[in-house]
Amino acid sequence: MNRILTRWLPRLLAGLIVLVAVLAGAVYALTDHPKPEQAADLTCPATTPTLKAGQAVRVMNWNVQYLAGRGYVFFYDTLAGDGPDTRPSPQSIARTLDEVTQAIRQENPDLVLLQEVDRDSRRTDYADQLALIQAKLDGAYPCSAATYYHRATFVPHPKIMGRVGLSLVTLSRYRMDSATRYQLPRICGDPVTVAFNFKRAVLGVTLPVQGGQPLSAFNTHMDAFAQGCDTMRNQVAFIGDLLGRTSAPWVIGGDFNLLGTRAAYDRLRDREKAYFNPDTELAPLTARYASFPSPAQIDSGSPAFITHFPNDPAVGKPDRTIDYYFYSAGLKHTDERVRQDDPKISDHYALLTTLTLP
Repeated sequence: MNRILTRWLPRLLAGLIVLVAVLAGAVYALTDHPKPEQAADLTCPATTPTLKAGQAVRVMNWNVQYLAGRGYVFFYDTLAGDGPDTRPSPQSIARTLDEVTQAIRQENPDLVLLQEVDRDSRRTDYADQLALIQAKLDGAYPCSAATYYHRATFVPHPKIMGRVGLSLVTLSRYRMDSATRYQLPRICGDPVTVAFNFKRAVLGVTLPVQGGQPLSAFNTHMDAFAQGCDTMRNQVAFIGDLLGRTSAPWVIGGDFNLLGTRAAYDRLRDREKAYFNPDTELAPLTARYASFPSPAQIDSGSPAFITHFPNDPAVGKPDRTIDYYFYSAGLKHTDERVRQDDPKISDHYALLTTLTLP
């Protein structure tokens, strides 16, 4: 028996090593591996007009929920991960595309920061939603920048089981000189889960300004469901460092997936409090920079500053603020508003602001 074990054990170990190497190679091949900082996709014709010093710039920030629309409870919409829906219907996607682009035309922003734009995802029939949105806007935004923050050839989750391509997108009426993807700190977990999980990011673009300093515009969608990790604190710290080393003027908008104040936490039902910490990780940004909605606006309890309408039917109403703008010191910002569509178009409302360039 000892001689048999002596002969076969090395072969078994070698076979296991080969199997592990094959599986690791397969995971690597199926998933995305962005660099800490890299160029993002940028399209901008040379004939695009340039911003001018003193100009007013209208900005829209919106998580469009991959054009899924209303009437769904997706599996990730409940804390237990047991929502019944896995994808929207083609009819819902077409209707929501019309509603999103109509809202953009109505608000007529100069700069549009979008989160959750699908590009080549199984759940949205492998369409390029950036191209669909651009086509519906009929050339109004000649410049676009985009970067993936969840991309895999195949995700072996029982509710996904297919290709994923989720992007940050920035559209502009004015010339953009550069577009950069900044990798945010990743959520904790075992190596395989982390490999297939989101690679959250910041998309930064630079817009030249005639007679003034360039405007930097950042677009982000931070992690969610990060309980038990320091992910949210680390991502806020990363963004704070990025903003701190960026020359003014700059603006950042996005879905931060964080409450703004303790009062916002206290107003949630106990079930929804499980998503958040009572002392928000967002505090270093709100303490350092002007924001919309501001802590005072959030603490007021006014429904006008709510930005998120959860799909979970147990909530059944808009109940939290998790989308924001932050501004560099001295950058004038006016006409701030949360566009609260009824019926809702996405599970997030769009935020509007007007910047006045120095």
